[in-house]
Parts: sequence; structure tokens; C-alpha cells
Amino acid sequence: MTTLTKDDLTGVNNEGLNTNRPLKYLTATSIIGDWVHNEENEKMGVIKNIMIDITEGGIKYYIIEFGGFLGIGTKYFAIPFKLLLVDSVNQEFIFNQTKETLQSAPGFDIEHWPDTNMHYVRVYDYWSFV
Repeated sequence: MTTLTKDDLTGVNNEGLNTNRPLKYLTATSIIGDWVHNEENEKMGVIKNIMIDITEGGIKYYIIEFGGFLGIGTKYFAIPFKLLLVDSVNQEFIFNQTKETLQSAPGFDIEHWPDTNMHYVRVYDYWSFV
């Protein structure tokens, strides 16, 4: 049986900031809008959404916005959950690919979402070389 702490019973934080160490949990709202970089610290895009598998109960992929200017030429990519790493020190996500690899990946226009079930399968097939 788990013992409840004073924080659990009152809803008041008595343990200080950043008690989520080592990092284990993040809220969806803290992820959406985060920049994604590669290991060369190049900006790879920004996380625009998170796709959750409601049958298995987990995040399957992130929607990353990349490129364009003022919404023109912007492309959206589904990046499998396991391919983004969290850099908890710099509080950002790392996607270990080049910009060229991302640019040639299957993507979509935000106004025309693909059939997400089939798109997910194609995306996983594409990124299976990683």
C-alpha cells in the first residue's frame, strides 16, 4: 500500500520545484510547442501535436512542423514516439536525423490530415531504418 504524502492530501507543493527527477512524466501541454533539435543542434521543427493510441494507452507519434514561412511551404511529419529523445538538462527533444532526411520523409498538409491509421503504418515503415 502506498502512503499518501501531505502534498497528495492537500494539493499544496511542499517538496519544492523539479521533484520529477529523474525525469519520468511530462504533461502534453508541456510538450506541445517544444522545439526539436538534432545532435548538431539544428532546429528540426516544433511539436504541434501528440497522437495517442486509445486502445493501448500510449503515445504513438508526435506531429512535427518543419519549414515554411508564415505558414507557406510548411510541412508536417509524424515522428514515432521512440525516435525523439528527451534532453532533460536543456529541456528539449532530440531527433537524431539530418534536415535532409526529414525533408524527404512522408509528410502532410495541416489542412488535409491523412487517414491517421494508414499514415501511421506508412510512417513506421519509413522510419524503420532508424
